[in-house]
Amino acid sequence: MRKLLFLVVLPAFLLSCSNLKQTVENKTTPSLKLVSSIEIPFDKTFQNTKVGGLSGIDYDAKNDLYYLICDDRSMFNDSRFYTAKIRLLENKVEGIDFQSVSTLKNETGTAYGDWNTTPTTSADPEDIRFNPKTNTLIWSSEGARVLTADKEVLQNPSLNFMDLKGDFLGNVTLPENLKMKKLEKGPRNNGTLEGITFDFKYKNIYTNIEEPLFEDGNQANTSKGGLIRLYQFDAKTKKNIAQFGYQLEPIAREPNPKGAFGVNGVSAIQYYGKNQLLVVERSYSTGTQACTVKVFLCDLKKASNVKNHLSLQNQKLELASKKLILNMDDLGIFIDNIEGLTFGPKLKNGNPSIIFVSDNNFSDKQKTQVLVFELVK
Repeated sequence: MRKLLFLVVLPAFLLSCSNLKQTVENKTTPSLKLVSSIEIPFDKTFQNTKVGGLSGIDYDAKNDLYYLICDDRSMFNDSRFYTAKIRLLENKVEGIDFQSVSTLKNETGTAYGDWNTTPTTSADPEDIRFNPKTNTLIWSSEGARVLTADKEVLQNPSLNFMDLKGDFLGNVTLPENLKMKKLEKGPRNNGTLEGITFDFKYKNIYTNIEEPLFEDGNQANTSKGGLIRLYQFDAKTKKNIAQFGYQLEPIAREPNPKGAFGVNGVSAIQYYGKNQLLVVERSYSTGTQACTVKVFLCDLKKASNVKNHLSLQNQKLELASKKLILNMDDLGIFIDNIEGLTFGPKLKNGNPSIIFVSDNNFSDKQKTQVLVFELVK
């Protein structure tokens, strides 16, 4: 998400969802405890590239290696991803050692274009996941929907497979409601495919849109959250097999000045267990530098498959359930634009770690943070 691109927020209308239900599963709720954090300096470079815009992270446990994708639209350097080692000593992050940088390649085997000069050939990378069974990676691009007097770009979002060097291997088949259109139908600009996660057997791929489709209703405002969709794809056939409705929280803070830009959307997801995802909602409002970041345990077990529903409004549907397990406002520290999370290594006491990373939007007024939490079940 590039929040600096927005200057005004669209008027908000009431979302009609009287027939929507959201159940809460009575399962043991995990908790997250912050154990360590580190900040990557704004002026950090690696192999002649600017390190920033880190929008997704995944962990290769066998090689103790992290994959981090950068959302540079080839405006600073070619669109790319990094590998890195995160040194944890006695549960404390001692440092981050970048190992390699690889350019993302398109279907023709070339680098993606510069958004400023050739926008239709560019990409907007948002998340990355490693598949140890195939030794390959998958990454998402948000695409673009820009319709102005001097620019018209309709670029579909995408889920792309690549090898460990960044070479294109294929992509999933998008459902029709993820394709960009001139009419106010389908995805909103800068609100499409944001997070990716595999299930533990790497048979299914889950992804999410950040904000509601036009036909599913309005964006979140300070009094009501919108409705987004979570998507499930078969990793073998690469086809969409299910969609689930998910209720966003309202925007956490009133923008200042009132009426200025504010947003709440899902910035990342992580598979947690059967039918369960960890879902990160990230809220930002003009006038407040920090973001409000909440992590929910989402359960899809009883959720309706809305794949064949053209709209989520005025439908008798069961939404995905959600339980709040962490509000980062409660940590008492500055939290920036969290956009990636992954399970990390086991901590000293044997509990799993979960690692979050923030996207600084290549702004010296923001921070690239790496936060390590203990998962307590």
